[in-house]
Amino acid sequence: MILAALFAAIVAVLSQLSVPVPISPVPITGQVLGVFLAGGILGARLGSLSLLLYVLLGAIGLPLFAGARGGFTVLVGPTGGYIWGFIVGSYILGKIVDVLQNARMGAYARTALGMCGCLVAVYALGTIQLAIVLGISFSKALAIGVLPFVPLDVAKLVAATVLSVAVRQALVSAKILEKSCKDIRTPGPR
Repeated sequence: MILAALFAAIVAVLSQLSVPVPISPVPITGQVLGVFLAGGILGARLGSLSLLLYVLLGAIGLPLFAGARGGFTVLVGPTGGYIWGFIVGSYILGKIVDVLQNARMGAYARTALGMCGCLVAVYALGTIQLAIVLGISFSKALAIGVLPFVPLDVAKLVAATVLSVAVRQALVSAKILEKSCKDIRTPGPR
């Protein structure tokens, strides 16, 4: 539970790194990096729990969302779908890493693939809610709510993959974290 609370706090801090985008109601933030780290390090259960805690604390009014905003109105507003997507995305990330444990791919590849699944979930939920709330077409919502963010989110994905694998291995080795995603170490020579 302490790790889930810690990652909820990390996402809250990264949320404050917020830059408005002139063509979109969606700002550039550090949230996705935090979501990637939570799911990649903590796994499906604890990662999604940390994001659920973040969302619940923000929903009751703590200024944890981008731009130091909080309250339920943010969750039902134009950008709320992305926030809901954080919970789902983190779970998907951890599950993909877990399911592919016995596949012939290393920890970095599994983690990056999981983060791609996470990003798709965040983008999908965010785009759907953006289109509904603003009353625009799905393609217009995609153009203003996803396309401007893809390059930076891919850079976050690469950085988070490297960090997640290293930190998770260290936490498992120190017996601070159980191998809930089984074992994410890259296979060595036999």
